[in-house]
Amino acid sequence: MKALRLLFFCAVSLLAACTSKPPSCNDHFLEGQAPQITSPNLAKDTRMLCYSAYAVEFSGVSRTPLWSAEHLTAKEVEQAKGLQRKNTFHAEERLPAGMRSELADYARSGYDRGHMSPSGDMPNETAQNESFSLANMIPQSPKNNQILWEGIEEATRSLARRDGEIYIVTGPLFEGDNLERLNGRVLVPTSVFKAIYDPATKSAAAYVTPNAPGMNYQTLSIAELEGRARINVFPKLAPEIKASKMALPVPTPHGGRGNARPVEVTSNEGTR
Repeated sequence: MKALRLLFFCAVSLLAACTSKPPSCNDHFLEGQAPQITSPNLAKDTRMLCYSAYAVEFSGVSRTPLWSAEHLTAKEVEQAKGLQRKNTFHAEERLPAGMRSELADYARSGYDRGHMSPSGDMPNETAQNESFSLANMIPQSPKNNQILWEGIEEATRSLARRDGEIYIVTGPLFEGDNLERLNGRVLVPTSVFKAIYDPATKSAAAYVTPNAPGMNYQTLSIAELEGRARINVFPKLAPEIKASKMALPVPTPHGGRGNARPVEVTSNEGTR
């Protein structure tokens, strides 16, 4: 009888272990639906990569992510605060060598390796290490990444803390004909966006900032952003929510390093 009980206990334990799975990739997306690239040119040579706390669509043309998606909760924000940052930047070995970016591409370039899903959102050491994959990085102006963009990331976390959970899609914009490449390989974005949907208020909007020094930024409706980015960032979001723009908190860079200034969107910027 003891042996039978032990066998039953082991079987139950094994079943529990098997059903205790890491988050599905779909857990990072609003209603389980990944962002959709709407431009055929942008969609060339792309690959989706799933991580424990975020997912990316990586481009072998730009050698950057085109988007990076998170479902960020208040609990995860608090867990992330207790972690010490470890700068474990690394090339993404799940990508073919000819497709991925390398540490050497960024060396002495004058650009930061800028996170799309930030390390400050990551709830544990595994997730934090994954966030330092170059598949989650763009060449970012240091005075943007370390000042205004840092303030935007913190403002985004404040929404998660306040309302319990948010969905985020972050990515680069490549606008214009004269785009720079690092080491002849990695395309430098002209701007960076962070789109947010807040289930508590059923509202959404996006920050957009030039990939350059300065404290000016724009807030766009999701519909306006999608016109510029050529990405359907929240495919399951109702058109009326996409068309309206929720009030986003003003970014406050750490240590008071400058005052962020929202600027008006001109008509062509919202529809290009």
